[in-house]
Amino acid sequence: MKLINKIKVAIDSPAAAGAGTQARLISKHFNLFYLDTGKIYRLIANIKITQPKKYCYILIKKIMSKLTMKDLQNKKLLSDEVGTMASIISKNKEIRKLVHAFQIKSAYHPPKKYNGSCLDGRDITYKIIPDADFKFFITANTKTRALRRYKELKALNRKISFDEVLKSIKKRDKSDYNRKISPLKKTKDSVLINTTKHTKRACFLKIKQIMNRKIKT
Repeated sequence: MKLINKIKVAIDSPAAAGAGTQARLISKHFNLFYLDTGKIYRLIANIKITQPKKYCYILIKKIMSKLTMKDLQNKKLLSDEVGTMASIISKNKEIRKLVHAFQIKSAYHPPKKYNGSCLDGRDITYKIIPDADFKFFITANTKTRALRRYKELKALNRKISFDEVLKSIKKRDKSDYNRKISPLKKTKDSVLINTTKHTKRACFLKIKQIMNRKIKT
C-alpha cells in the first residue's frame, strides 16, 4: 500500500496490554516505520544494571546518537528487572530529553521507504506526536496483562512466578500513571482499544478499519 501523504500513528498503553503487537501489525500492513519507545528506556536500564560504574549522562548521550533498531532487539531487555528499572529511569528529565529527541525524529522523519511512522509508549499521543493522524489507547485488565507477560518470560526460560509478575505489573502501573513527568493517560482524542477479551487479529481488524476509513476519504 503506497500512501500519497505520510501518516503518523501514536499509541499509548500500560505494560503488556498488547500495544507492541498491534503496532507491529499496523506498521507491517500500512508500511510504517515502527518504534517501540519503551525499548529505548529498557536499553538504558539494562546499561545501568549491567554497567553501573560506567553509567552516566555522557554515555547515554553517546549511545542515543548511534542508536539503531537492531540495538533494541536484545531479548534481555524483556526481563522484569529491566522493566522496573526502565520505569524509574523514565522519570529522569535529562534522559527523557534525549529519548524524546530520538522519538520525534523517528515520528516526523522516518526513512523514505516508509509511508509514515507508528510509535507506541506512555506519552506518545500528547507529548511526542500531538498532531498524530491516528491516536489509540490500548489496554487490558491487570491479570490479563500479567498473564501475558508471565507466558512471555516463561517462553524465554525465565524463573519467575505469576504472582511476581502481577506484583511487578501493578508497580509499573502505579509508577506510569502517577509520575509527575509525562504520566500515562488516555487523551480525549484517542480511540480506546481494550484487548482483554479479544484476539490479536480482532483488535488489529478494528484498528485497520478505523484507519482505512480516514485514509480513503
